[in-house]
Formats: sequence, C-alpha cells, structure tokens
Amino acid sequence: MSESQRAGHILTPEGWVDGRIEFDSHIVTIEEDEVPTDASYIIPGFVDLHVPGGGGADVMQGEEAVRTAAQLHAMHGTTSFLPATITAPEDELITALAGIGKAQTERQTGEARVLGTHMEGPYINEAKLGAQPPFARDPDPAFLEVVTGEGVVKLVTLAPEVTDGLEMIRQLTAAGVVVQIGHSDADYEMACAALEAGARGFTHLFNAMSPLHHRAPGVAGAALAHGEYAALIPDGVHVAPGAMKVALRAIPKLFVVTDATAAAGMPDGEYPLGAHTVTKRDGSVFLDDDTLAGSALTMDQALANLLDLGLSLDEASLRTSTYPADFIGRMDRGRIQAGAWADLVVLDPAHKLVEVIVEGEAVR
Repeated sequence: MSESQRAGHILTPEGWVDGRIEFDSHIVTIEEDEVPTDASYIIPGFVDLHVPGGGGADVMQGEEAVRTAAQLHAMHGTTSFLPATITAPEDELITALAGIGKAQTERQTGEARVLGTHMEGPYINEAKLGAQPPFARDPDPAFLEVVTGEGVVKLVTLAPEVTDGLEMIRQLTAAGVVVQIGHSDADYEMACAALEAGARGFTHLFNAMSPLHHRAPGVAGAALAHGEYAALIPDGVHVAPGAMKVALRAIPKLFVVTDATAAAGMPDGEYPLGAHTVTKRDGSVFLDDDTLAGSALTMDQALANLLDLGLSLDEASLRTSTYPADFIGRMDRGRIQAGAWADLVVLDPAHKLVEVIVEGEAVR
C-alpha cells in the first residue's frame, strides 16, 4: 500500500499535535506543522468490544452477517471490534465462532477489523438474563478448552457465582482470554473473589447485575470500589447520565461499548438477536415484554453522547478507543503513534464524523 497523509489537530498519546500523519497500513510518522485553527481533528479509530450485530445482521448468523456488521460499524467510526455471541446451545456457538473466525482471518474492503470474539455467556445467571435467550448453564471445561484453543475467543462474560465459576475464570485467564463479570447476581464478596481469580472488568455496567445498595453493594458496588476497567453503554437509556458520572469518577479506565444489535443502522422494525426477535422503536431495542435488548447505538453517537456529558474530546477518545484496546492487550490499536495500525477517525471542527480510515484504507 502506498503512503497517504492527513493533516489537522492530531490526538497522540502525548497530547494534541498540529501537523500531519504519514501512513500506509500502519502509521509511519507524525510531523508537527502549522494547520488552520479550523482544521480537522484526527483521533484514533473506535474500538468496540461488544457488537452482537448491525445493518440488519446478527453475528450468530455466520460469516456474511459478521461482515455486514463490520461494514455498518466502519461507516460510523469503528475500526476494530469484537463480534459478541449471545447465549445459545453449544452447537450454535461453535457455528457462530467459526463464522467470526473466518471474518477475523481476512478483512475485506470497507470492513472494520474483527479482532476476535466476545463470548457473552452461556455461563451466566438465569436470574440476570436480561435479553439473553434462556440457554444459561453451568461451565463445561472441555468446551471452553476447545473454543479458547482456536484463538478466536478473546473476551468472555460470565457470572462468577455459577458452579465452579471462579475456577472457570482461572482457566480462561490461563488461556489468555480476558474475563468480564456480567449477567450476574453475585454478592459483593463473590465479585471481589472473581477479581482476585483474574477477572478484569465488568460487562455493561449497572445492567444485568446485582445493584449497589448501601448494605449490599453487589457486583455494581464491587465495580465502583475496585474496578480498573468496566464497559458501559452510553446511549442515554441503559444508564442515566448521573450514574454515568458516578462510574466515570470511580473507575479509572471506564470504556464504552455499543452492544449494538442487528437493529443498528436500520429503521424501526423487528430484527434477530440469537433465538430472540427484538423490536427497534424510538432509537432503542426491546423484547416483547419491553426489556432492553442491546441497543441500536453506533460509536460516533457514543462519542457525541460523551461530549454532551461534558467530557473533552481527548478524554472521550480514551474511552472509545485507547482503553478498550488496552483492555484486551492490543497496544497496536486505539492510539495514533508510529508503528500502530493506521486506524483513524477524522472529525470536522464541530466534532462530526467526516472520514474513517481502517488499516490505511479510507472506508468513508
């Protein structure tokens, strides 16, 4: 790939630099130079660690569905992501993981890069299913050994209180898989034990977990008291702005995810979510009983919502790009520095998305 360049206000790990970036598939150099005051802002491409679907496609449907979601989210600034499987029978999970693995192996033109899989369940608490289909079950160490051995599963959400949950955390961590606590009714003490066993974060903070009470802090309390990382859905529906501010103050490396379903980028209507059919209306996604069922959020809107909450652009960028990349150990993503992948989002002076570059390719 021949070298390209972009000029503007560039967000680097050391702060803002006025100048230009030279890149091919990776960033080659960042050179300081004068740029107009109203030049574009260039920030790291978004890294989304929780994407069940998009563009009408559910990632449980296989490779082509994953690629459809990858194209939709790339148009909204996501340059790399983890497709998220939903709780399902093991044979369906194996099929879905195979499809994600094929998309991971080869990125096609116009797609965000698939970094692996976020396996959300099936080892979760039936009392905290949220919108997950009713296929929760106790751990199967043999199944975990098989799926982690394929190198596709990078992140697992589980409830530590399930049978042998702490041992499962140790097994996954030893295999190099990052573990988040989620869909859990654990008490505070069990959540702390899970962190000691190797769990590193929390899935869609405040949602589908035991809540904070001053005499029973629950999983949410453990996250606020001890969490370095946690994921949060900033769509203004899953978490109230005040609770988002609490989390931002308490958790040093809080990052955001979309939890976007097939409804993302689509009109109101019905869409698949694993074994469920969900309905998009008024910008949100629901089961028939009005339970929130993931979201229709995209990462450009997530960034805008963080800015509306009062975060600076550089602070918001840490939470849409750098912290999620760091969480799964991808120090070559989510930052603009020489040697990193050329994953870039270009914003106009009003912070609106105008261009997206994935591994040096302009996809929007």
